[in-house]
Amino acid sequence: MKVVGLNLDITWKNKAENFRTIEYELQNVDADLFLLPEMFSTGFCMDASEVSDRNGESLEFLKKISKEKNAAFCGSAPVEQNGLFYNRMYFVQPEGEVMFYNKRHLFSFSGEDKVYTPGKERIVVDYKGVRFLLQVCYDLRFPVFARNNDDYDVVLYVANWPEKRVGAWEHLLKARAIENQAFVFGLNRIGTDGNSLTYQESSHCFFADGREISQKHGNIVSAELEMEELKEFRKHFQFLNDRDDFTIHLENN
Repeated sequence: MKVVGLNLDITWKNKAENFRTIEYELQNVDADLFLLPEMFSTGFCMDASEVSDRNGESLEFLKKISKEKNAAFCGSAPVEQNGLFYNRMYFVQPEGEVMFYNKRHLFSFSGEDKVYTPGKERIVVDYKGVRFLLQVCYDLRFPVFARNNDDYDVVLYVANWPEKRVGAWEHLLKARAIENQAFVFGLNRIGTDGNSLTYQESSHCFFADGREISQKHGNIVSAELEMEELKEFRKHFQFLNDRDDFTIHLENN
């Protein structure tokens, strides 16, 4: 399976411009699955009442481009639903099927937890026989929530992870791959946002042994996920069988 991520320099609070940029950057690129950064349509913005989708703008764009390119698309956007705001990660398939994950761990350092509502569900999507765990940015710092209970093959992280802390981002992506015996694809944004935070190119895909397998051409980051290789690796190194036995219970607040 070929996965492509777009290192997008997100235009602050301008959905139409970001949609145009994405279409332009991906016009001659083919993949089974495309990844877009966290809040790809607006930037990581705390002005939720101003920027959040009320009419499914970002989702409709994902449906449109997914159908046109006959490929799945995944990325997060700010969404308002029933008076609450969510940082929602969509996984859209070309036939129109949609699944979503609401970001669980909200970045309190930026006040995200004061504006957006945390998700309560851990979401795994089965696409073309590959099982994808959906995660957003700050989730990366919490390994218990991403623990592989032999229920996924790939973890997808979409992010707005600033340059000043990029070392943690890169080390933790590799750690999640090794400890969960899974592919980990972390897709970060680039450029500068409306808060003057800068983002360097730092998107990666790691194999289960910690090897980087992604290739980079311009703003495109791609990786071939060889599922037979993962299957053989897990069969030979059966580390997941020795994992701690516990169940996560999420609070209803």
